[in-house]
This record gives sequence, structure tokens and C-alpha cells, in this order.
Amino acid sequence: MAQQTLAERGARLGRPMGAAGAGRTVHGVVLRLPPGRSEGTGRPSPLAAARVRPLARHLVKAARHEGLTAHVVHYRFRGWNGSSAHPADDARWAADEVVRRYGDVPVCLAGHGMGARAALHAADHPAVASVLALSPWFPEPDAARTPDPVRQLIGRQVLIAHGTNDERTDPDLSYRLAERAKKVNRDVCRFEVHSDGHHLHQHHAEVQALAADFLLGSLFAHSFSRPVADAFAAPPPLGLRMPLAAGFGRALRR
Repeated sequence: MAQQTLAERGARLGRPMGAAGAGRTVHGVVLRLPPGRSEGTGRPSPLAAARVRPLARHLVKAARHEGLTAHVVHYRFRGWNGSSAHPADDARWAADEVVRRYGDVPVCLAGHGMGARAALHAADHPAVASVLALSPWFPEPDAARTPDPVRQLIGRQVLIAHGTNDERTDPDLSYRLAERAKKVNRDVCRFEVHSDGHHLHQHHAEVQALAADFLLGSLFAHSFSRPVADAFAAPPPLGLRMPLAAGFGRALRR
């Protein structure tokens, strides 16, 4: 009997939040990319997707008058898996799917942990206008490993936020990537969330305000608040070590 070949499962988009879910015209899309593991070909944990939904809901609420839609991207596998970089490919597929569904609209890739690394890698998709990378994960430096690319970020606006007390992903590694990226693209900034950990719970409101300000400016041409505008304009290291602390959200709100 011939051996039956099982079809490879594909990535998929979660239910639309915001404009598309309400039957309104879509003018921009944010794709939320969940965290994951360095290795693993099993199915992703549903908890990972659940962790990124609250920020997606906050962003569509903040941009409710702009026609924003948000989707959580459900990966094929739970791991990055070395040179396969499965989540980055899934992010590019998701951007293709956005174009198929909604046409020529700008996309923000917004990831956390492994998802933030996927967002940075997939910024080369033509529909991507901006990248929001929260607590991005990078493997430890290795002489045998090529550093993560940064040239795909040219022409995109990029904001990285990382807790200084993150014990799961190294904030020094996100600084090093931001430093290299800033050399080829001035529109890169990085905020340090002082005393916060990987999930950025301690300054949750401030991080949400920062993310909303960035998204409104990068997708819908709103003026950035002064802290974000200053971070983009400042040269390294200031533009890569901007502090985000309690009460900072009030400075971001208009």
C-alpha cells in the first residue's frame, strides 16, 4: 500500500479585530507575531497567541477612526528552527495574505520575543511600512553564526522596546542590532523600559501608549509625540537608549 503523504499545515491569520471585523473599509493592518521557542516543530502554544491579543485590541481602539485591522499570526511551528527561520517566513506569508484580502494598505509587523525577531526579518516585504519589536529575542553571539540582517529595515520605521531587567531575552543584544540598523536607517529607535522584565508588565500602560503613538504615526501619518520624534532624530547612543518609565504614557498622549 502506498504511503500517504500528509499535507504540511500552513500559517493562518486569526480573526480580524477592528475595521474588517466591523465590516468597515481597511486602511491599515497590524500583524501581531507571538513569542515562541528557539527550536521546535510542534504546534505553537495557544497561550502565546493569547498573550499578544491585548495589545492588538488596544491598537485597534486607538486607531478606531483610521480603519485599522489587527490579526494575530498563527505560525506553522513553535520554533525559529535555525536557518529555516519559520516564523519570519510565516510573517511574510501573512503580509501577502493582507494584500490579497485588503489590497494596497500599509502593514505594521508587531512582535514580541521570537515574534519580534520575525518582524524584523520580514520587514523586506513590500507592504511593510513599520516594525514594532518588543523584547526581541536573538541567539547568543557565535563566531560561526552570521549576525541578523538589518538592510531589510531600510525605508521602514522601526521601534524597539526592551525591559532592562529582562532575564529571558538579552537587552544588550537588541541594542547591538539597533546600533547596526541605525547606521543604515535613521528611522530606528529603541526605548529602555527601566526595571521591567520580558513581558513588560510593570510599565504596561506606558508601553501600550508608546505602541499606539508609533502605529498612528507610522501607518497613518499622524505626528509622532515629542518623545518618539526625539528618539528617531537622536543619533546613537541616545536614540537607542531612550528611557521609558512610569508616567511616560502621559507624555505620549495627545
